Amino acid sequence: MQHVDLFLAHYGYLAIFGLLMLGIVGPLIPDETILVLAGAAVHAGRLAMVPAIGAAFAGSLCGITLSYTLGRTGAVLVLEKFGPFQRHVGSQMPKVHEWFERYGKWALFFGYFVAGIRHFTALAAGIGKLEWHEFALFAYPGGLLWVVSFVATGYFVGEEWETLRPLIERYILGAVAVALVAAVAIWFLRRRPASKN
Repeated sequence: MQHVDLFLAHYGYLAIFGLLMLGIVGPLIPDETILVLAGAAVHAGRLAMVPAIGAAFAGSLCGITLSYTLGRTGAVLVLEKFGPFQRHVGSQMPKVHEWFERYGKWALFFGYFVAGIRHFTALAAGIGKLEWHEFALFAYPGGLLWVVSFVATGYFVGEEWETLRPLIERYILGAVAVALVAAVAIWFLRRRPASKN
């Protein structure tokens, strides 16, 4: 994490963009930690809030679109045969397919908040030939909400991030994800027309 923090300090918004793009495509980069560190940098005055959120959202948007394209074009089947990608995709894709079948397009929206899922929901959508406009309708707003939530967490936690990090990662972020899922579920159920007797 110290190396990530130094990278952010040196390259700023470009680092946020690049790390988030790579982090969404592959599970080897700690996405939430990058976002929280970006928020902490905003709190410290090293970065500005709007450009930090913009860089993070642009990076996540590019990353998830690339993942969708890899799934849609079948390129992921080639990548599955190589090194670390093969190990992660092979172990996670069955779980993601099950998640996608259960929750449908909402898996793209909420998948950002579930570790081990967000990296592969776009691949599953692409492999399933989900139309691009439907993919974007669910994936892009979910990405924005995810980015804002974690950057805001870093901003409000500030310099206490390293001290509070284990507690935040274990409890608070999970609670935020559950609260967001519950809020959207309630909103969705209220919009459904009442069944006629």
